[in-house]
Amino acid sequence: MSSAADALAAAVERLLPGWVVGCVARFTDDAAVLGRARAAGEDAAPGVAARLRAVETTPLSVMRDAVAVPAAVLRSAGAQPVERDAFSVERFPDDVYDLTPASWADVDPALVDLALMWGVETAWKHKRDHS
Repeated sequence: MSSAADALAAAVERLLPGWVVGCVARFTDDAAVLGRARAAGEDAAPGVAARLRAVETTPLSVMRDAVAVPAAVLRSAGAQPVERDAFSVERFPDDVYDLTPASWADVDPALVDLALMWGVETAWKHKRDHS
């Protein structure tokens, strides 16, 4: 595990519940549903962080997979899917609520620099190991 991956994972673990609530809040202001969203985010945060620490794929891919958390809350609350553009439908077919972040800034601006550091550290290690 790299220090950049660990820092990014720790930040995501801390911020994920709020992000889930924010995603759900686009569809409802029902306090009970938002409470379920926070609880779902808190439950999912350690697993998402563990995947980021494992550096099994790109970090944004892991975060995009986490869209399933707010989507499940919205589905259970009876939220209706939204109309999406052709690219979104093709690239993220399961994201019927159009929640997939295009960048780390869509999750939380505090994650942008951490993700950049992950990329720099990963590239440096790759160069070191393959030169």
